[in-house]
Amino acid sequence: MKIQTALLSVSDKTGIVEFAQALAQRGVRLLSTGGTAKLLAQAGLAVTEVATHTGSPEILDGRVKTLHPKIHGGLLARRDSAEHLKTLEEHGIDRIDMLVVNLYPFRETIARPGCTFADAVENIDIGGPAMLRAAAKNHGTPEGGVSVVIDPADYQRVLADMDGPHGHPSYALRLELATKTYAHTAAYDGAIAAYLSSLAAAEPVQDEEAQRRPWPRTLTLQMTQQQVLRYGENPHQAAAFYVDQPVGAGLLGSYRQLQGKELSYNNIADADAAWECARSFDSIACVIVKHANPCGVAVGDSPLHAYQQAFKTDPTSAFGGIIAFNRPVDEATAQAVSGQFVEVLLAPDYSSEALAVFAAKKNVRVLQVPQGGAHNAFDVKRIGGGWLVQNPDDYQVPQDAFKLVTTLAPTAQQMQDLMFAWKVAKYVKSNAIVFVGNGMTLGVGAGQMSRIDSARIASIKAENAGLTLAGSAVASDAFFPFRDGLDVVAEAGASCVIQPGGSVRDEEVIAAANERGIAMVFTGARHFRH
Repeated sequence: MKIQTALLSVSDKTGIVEFAQALAQRGVRLLSTGGTAKLLAQAGLAVTEVATHTGSPEILDGRVKTLHPKIHGGLLARRDSAEHLKTLEEHGIDRIDMLVVNLYPFRETIARPGCTFADAVENIDIGGPAMLRAAAKNHGTPEGGVSVVIDPADYQRVLADMDGPHGHPSYALRLELATKTYAHTAAYDGAIAAYLSSLAAAEPVQDEEAQRRPWPRTLTLQMTQQQVLRYGENPHQAAAFYVDQPVGAGLLGSYRQLQGKELSYNNIADADAAWECARSFDSIACVIVKHANPCGVAVGDSPLHAYQQAFKTDPTSAFGGIIAFNRPVDEATAQAVSGQFVEVLLAPDYSSEALAVFAAKKNVRVLQVPQGGAHNAFDVKRIGGGWLVQNPDDYQVPQDAFKLVTTLAPTAQQMQDLMFAWKVAKYVKSNAIVFVGNGMTLGVGAGQMSRIDSARIASIKAENAGLTLAGSAVASDAFFPFRDGLDVVAEAGASCVIQPGGSVRDEEVIAAANERGIAMVFTGARHFRH
């Protein structure tokens, strides 16, 4: 069945005039409401107001305009049912073959400063979701059904199918659009439920900004499948990769794979760890990750220099690792990286010469991730029967919050190294100890049950890599509970330490630092990473 009548009523008017013009050129009758009808009429299109079509005026300040049998009957009548079509004829109801609707901007409204409860409630769409659900339910059969369009990005696809051999959108496209519609209305209702369940008072004052709790009683998560993975963390586990809609600028989910084998579950998890660490630096940086832990991090005057320094930290662990750059990769860097076995490479861009180098290693997964400052709204961790939800750890300690607690103060160079070490420690699994010097990691101790063991492992790593820890700076992601941890890093050669502080034995640890001639700074904030 060809499209005879389309109903258009949109809040997002991007491309709607051009789409309506294209429909009219194909002989489609246009129905519309309110601002959309006015816009189409101003563009010179013949458009019938819904109130004229139904014979019923809009009432209750526009709250009721499409909730009418002539609308819902036209959307819900099955095209393959003689009885349904006969009923339409008996009641003088025309089929509505296409619905183009996007909803009142509820989420945008509640995001505005000063949004009142009344503002929020008035932007809860009722007629729109009802029509969308009706049209999506009746997407039909291969012979015909309702085409429901919620996204301006789909306008051209719909027109292309209308120009195809059947003269109407294919069943495959109608089913895809119906699925997209239900996901959209589910997310919309989820946002409303989250807002209402976050209100701090049962009866918010209508003319003041509604007070909201930071965490709603009802939290709805919706993600879109990006890829079904070969398997999960282990071969006996099934897995898939899902992304937010939309993905924030700069987050891994916006990657574009330029070459290489299909990404695995572990590839994606490790790539995210590497990318998040790399993009946290303002200077040119390279991060090498193995099993979700940085095994080498460095800043430099070029990507090549940063890579060479990062690789020195732990060449053994770098084998088969994930490498992330926060700057475009050039040919010289590509040549150097190609000298080792690498699973995944990430950067904001690559020169054509660099891509030619990697093309010779077809299995290397080369990802391009656009730069951007977005952060996830929250982090989640699955536990038995529930979820742990928290803000992401994006806290930056203000410079004036650093507290010198020892007699000896760090030099300017030492302070620079301490800041570098502190930044890296945030991305190392707890308990984390990080030795650094001159803008590169020298030894990393990660994921141990005791902090002193992490300190020992970090010094062993440095020794194995042939790196000296004499004069190094050390970061600990949480406080030293006893002086023994500080003694270990001092004996390894550390000259200065940065740590949160806050232990009942802080004075004991400070005394140990003074005894050994070490400068120590407290941050007042920890960075556990489990």
